[in-house]
Amino acid sequence: MKTIQNFDELVAHLKQRPERKRIAVICATDESTQQAVLKALQEDIADAIFVGNTDVVKQNQDLMAFGERVQFVDADDNLDAARKAVLLVREEKADILMKGLVHSADVLRACLNKETGILPKGNVLTHTAVIQVEGFPRMLFYTDPAVIPFPTQEQRVQQVKYMAKLCRDFGIEQPKISLIHCAEDPDAKNFPYTIGYADIIKMAEAGEFGPCIVDGPLDVKTSCSKKSLDNKGIKSPLDGQADALIFPDIEAGNVFHKTVTLFCKATVACTLQGTSRPVVLPSRSDNAQSKFYSLCMAALQ
Repeated sequence: MKTIQNFDELVAHLKQRPERKRIAVICATDESTQQAVLKALQEDIADAIFVGNTDVVKQNQDLMAFGERVQFVDADDNLDAARKAVLLVREEKADILMKGLVHSADVLRACLNKETGILPKGNVLTHTAVIQVEGFPRMLFYTDPAVIPFPTQEQRVQQVKYMAKLCRDFGIEQPKISLIHCAEDPDAKNFPYTIGYADIIKMAEAGEFGPCIVDGPLDVKTSCSKKSLDNKGIKSPLDGQADALIFPDIEAGNVFHKTVTLFCKATVACTLQGTSRPVVLPSRSDNAQSKFYSLCMAALQ
């Protein structure tokens, strides 16, 4: 598979696929969610099942024009809608779960239910993003800006595992994954998590994550810029060409996420990883384009 270099190539790749994914959309009463799903229908990437607040959605004549490709499931309230949408995924009647205008807590509660949810035992729920920044030569993946406050060593191992697979889904045969820190040296006293980076690197070298290269600690600049790496005199197998960044905690990941999307005008897509099927959990501030690309990211997995 050819490496997908940008979101236009992602959409083109999905349009070549013979099958359409089925999206279970929870309470799609907001315009941006409806527009994102409409775009997926127009590009022939997916069909939609709208769960909850269906009377509102049915007023959108553009959506209704797609006939049998659009289905509806009524719900008593938002939490009931989340549960019914998760059940559709669990019963393999839908391939992707998408949050509309509903509290994330309701969606997560339904996903994480031990008896009826979609997080397999032993998996970790984490949030992964991919951005396209003007002037940067490739798409950049990172985790976790939204779900895990401070990953344990075991959770970080799972994050690397999911990230390696996600990058390969985008056609990157041997992803370069950087374990991020504010400096390049492990610091047991002030940043004890950096000591665990060495074990993760050994796991990668042993092939436990499939084909990939993992290194760290490195900062963002030395991870993504060969010039910065060379200027500091640092030797790394990533060679300043990281495809993916594993942030040490939610604060670092969230600040990076908000900075690149606000000041760098990065185009972004996000999904949850670890669930049995991809989950699109957008922020209320995300626009229709970002939500559509998140659907595309989910459809690729």
